[in-house]
Amino acid sequence: MIPRYQKIVVLVLLVVSIGMAAVLVRLRERAHDRLLKGEDVAPTTAPAVASAESATLLVANDLDGGMVTETQSLPLPKDSEARARALVERLLELYAEPDATHPVPGVPRAVLQVFLLPAPESKAAPNTPSAEQLAVVDLAGGFVDGHPSGIFTEALTIESICGTLRANLPQVAEVRFLVDGQPRGTLAGHADLTRTYLTSDMTRPAGGGNSN
Repeated sequence: MIPRYQKIVVLVLLVVSIGMAAVLVRLRERAHDRLLKGEDVAPTTAPAVASAESATLLVANDLDGGMVTETQSLPLPKDSEARARALVERLLELYAEPDATHPVPGVPRAVLQVFLLPAPESKAAPNTPSAEQLAVVDLAGGFVDGHPSGIFTEALTIESICGTLRANLPQVAEVRFLVDGQPRGTLAGHADLTRTYLTSDMTRPAGGGNSN
């Protein structure tokens, strides 16, 4: 004959097992419901792509030490900061091409971000058409580490970035640089990255333009 306490233990275990099974079934139903809900709210169309616009790039030319104006059709975001980043990113992509007039090794996402801030010396009220801006260009460490060293080549890179920003965003009067979000002394040993560059001081284009 089975002792009474063993019958109680078996009964308790049976109740616990049934309870756990019910909980597992309920959890599976909730997971299935979440999956179906995720399918319902998932977008059925592709996200909108920025429309192509005419952009002016000031491309450095090592042969004469000047800038060549290139007009390209690029998909540019409406947001000014995102637009500035896309412009500088495209400029640096040109430098990584095999036939570049200013060869600089490229890296994925060479420009981490571009911040547009009110220029410290601007006399106009912020957010007005005449308000001048300071662009803070945050370059990727990989791009800076691979940049050729030399006063001439480093200066051309800086000038072409500043000139391209000014050509497309006339309100950008000043430019500063960061590397991986932090200040760095020089680009590759020469060009000073601790100073503020005035876009009005940048080299004027030395060559004719072309369109792509």
